[in-house]
Amino acid sequence: MNRILSLGYSPCPNDTFIFYALVHGRVKLPAIGIRERLEDVETLNQLARAGQLDLTKISYHALGHLRERYALLRSGGALGRGCGPLVVAPGALDMAGLRGKRIAVPGRLTTANLLLQLYGSGYENLEIMPFDQILAAVAQDRVDAGVIIHESRFTYAEHGLTAVEDLGAWWERQTGLPIPLGGILARRDLGPELIGQVEEGIRRSLAYAYAHPREPRAYIRSHAQELSDAVIDSHIALYVNDFSLELGAEGEEAVRELLRRAEMRGLIPSCSLPLFV
Repeated sequence: MNRILSLGYSPCPNDTFIFYALVHGRVKLPAIGIRERLEDVETLNQLARAGQLDLTKISYHALGHLRERYALLRSGGALGRGCGPLVVAPGALDMAGLRGKRIAVPGRLTTANLLLQLYGSGYENLEIMPFDQILAAVAQDRVDAGVIIHESRFTYAEHGLTAVEDLGAWWERQTGLPIPLGGILARRDLGPELIGQVEEGIRRSLAYAYAHPREPRAYIRSHAQELSDAVIDSHIALYVNDFSLELGAEGEEAVRELLRRAEMRGLIPSCSLPLFV
């Protein structure tokens, strides 16, 4: 009888593109079944903190709080260049002018918020809200600024907003490394053999999507109904790349550097366990 593993990921096009083949049986794992759960990234972060998911997409900020229970996988994540969160606001503001102001973030444990806190002090007056509500909140002056992720990067100008800072570009200038946004975790108690099978299955699922790019479209659109095909394609092109297939040495260095800086600032607890199984 198959063992059923719960897999959490977001309804965003990059995740539905990556996991389509795995959850629809195009890629099969020996004696393993996958039950998907689609939630926004901060909900996934909190579900993982409660240990409710066997496998899950998470923010790398959340990883800093989850290392005792979960191990990182080397495939399926979002890491790259030119794809970091943006700070947006009405009018011509700079980051110094936002200190002490109300800033909307898509979750306290998101990498977007971690980068904001690593940027400097004075950005603790946060309003936590789903990522897809931030643009409207900023445009309607319910907050002074917002940190946006996902497809909001492509649409903020339509709301009359301007980019104050690209936190991903700031990270790249500071470190020379790509920005780690989200990774895939597996519960450590699944064991190395099972985790290895899942990791290989994710790589094969992404390879299938690359080989059959039109097949997942209906599934992607069913979870991104308000997005145009052009935005969907741009989203996938930005967030799915070689690092999604294999984190590699540079990707691993970027993750470790993010966690190191967060530990130094006291933003996450230290952990002696290995990052990978």
